[in-house]
Amino acid sequence: QVELVESGGGLVRAGDSLRLSCAASGRTFATTAMGWFRQAPGAEREFVARINWIGDTTYYTDSVNGRFTISRDSAKNTLYVQMNSLKPEDTAVYYCAARQGGSWNYWGQGTQVTVSS
Repeated sequence: QVELVESGGGLVRAGDSLRLSCAASGRTFATTAMGWFRQAPGAEREFVARINWIGDTTYYTDSVNGRFTISRDSAKNTLYVQMNSLKPEDTAVYYCAARQGGSWNYWGQGTQVTVSS
């Protein structure tokens, strides 16, 4: 079992920056990647970014590429996403997830990000 706890969400204005954190604990040794997903009101959950467990490979969805940066502090077992130049369409609940055995098996409770225009 892996426990994930997100933090850092809030209300910001368009153009502002925000950094989300995700603290991981438990049986993380089998984790191959960690990622961020988001779900806007009335929409399905969508992929945002992922990083492999070693931390040397990242991938982003097109809409955030160049604005968001995913990173991982292995010593603290914490995942981050630095979000710059935020837009109102980035408003969503952001979830941290851990992938084991090829599936995103573990999810955090989510943190709300609201970007006002």
